[in-house]
Amino acid sequence: MNTGTNRILDDFAKLMTDAAGAAQGVRKEMETVFRSQAERFINGMDLVKREEFEAVREMAIKAREENDALTQRIAALEERLAATNK
Repeated sequence: MNTGTNRILDDFAKLMTDAAGAAQGVRKEMETVFRSQAERFINGMDLVKREEFEAVREMAIKAREENDALTQRIAALEERLAATNK
C-alpha cells in the first residue's frame, strides 16, 4: 500500500509541476500580448521619442536665446538712433 501511495503522490507532484509550468507559460504569453497591444496603442497616439523631444527642446532654447539677444540689439540701436536725432 505504501508503494501505491507514493506513486499517487509522485503523480500528483508531477501534475502540479506541469500545471505550474503551464501557468508560467500563460503568464509569459499574456505579458507578450499586453506589451504588443501597449506598443500598438502608443504608436497609434503619434507620440515622439524622448531623443526627438530633447533635440527640439534644445533648438527652442537656442532660438529663444537668439531672440533675446536680437531684441537687446534692436533696443540698443533704437536708443542710438533716438540720441542722434535729437
